[in-house]
Amino acid sequence: MNCDEASKLLEPYADGELDVIRCTELERHLADCETCSNQHSELKALKSAFSGLYYSAPAALERRVRTAISAVPSVAPSEQRRLRWNSSAWRATAIAASLLVLVMGGWALLNWRLNPAGSELIASEVVDSHVRSLMANHLEDVPSTDQHTVKPWFNGRLDFSPSVRDLASVGFPLVGGRLDYIDGHPAAALIYQRRQHYINLFEWPSNHPDEPQKDLSRRGYNLVFWNRQGMTYWAASDLNRDELLEFVKDLTD
Repeated sequence: MNCDEASKLLEPYADGELDVIRCTELERHLADCETCSNQHSELKALKSAFSGLYYSAPAALERRVRTAISAVPSVAPSEQRRLRWNSSAWRATAIAASLLVLVMGGWALLNWRLNPAGSELIASEVVDSHVRSLMANHLEDVPSTDQHTVKPWFNGRLDFSPSVRDLASVGFPLVGGRLDYIDGHPAAALIYQRRQHYINLFEWPSNHPDEPQKDLSRRGYNLVFWNRQGMTYWAASDLNRDELLEFVKDLTD
């Protein structure tokens, strides 16, 4: 499946309208294609943000509209000017109502972005990126166990300076870093190892308030995320939950 074919299937896929074979083909493509995966993520974000925006007109408003319509044919010429003014007023009201809906929609989308409930979508992106890094043999752009080599490598490639620590002394050696893209942001991905298991630690700036660590599991992978001092962090691995939490504790102590 190529990108053109995939883009035509994203909406029916998001609506649950594809058959099993098409779903499988598209999911394989999304796992390998960052561009289509980002489009899918944006589509899900929009559907989630606007899913609850419904407004039913009050019964009183409906009665007023019907009364105004039924009165139009029998209006005397002397009243036409007043009715034209009323028509303009109705148009202005309709425009104002439309603007209100747009503002509410924008607020809902912004609220979704800032709300920790949006972490569900980010979790999916984090797992996808973690899996791609292992499947595509693209774990590091800069393979190095030296934090003083990895940290400067990001200079000029990101508009922030990621925090890089080597945890070899506690059993989680640094093995490198790479550039990534999570939640609509360029991100630093730092790679650590525990025996045969790899940990992707993603880091990018955010406007979230400080938030304590939370852990979850998605598609067989364990995740831990938190916000601290204007930065968002996500750790992903097939390492067991307790050891991943141990890694995060060692990292943040």
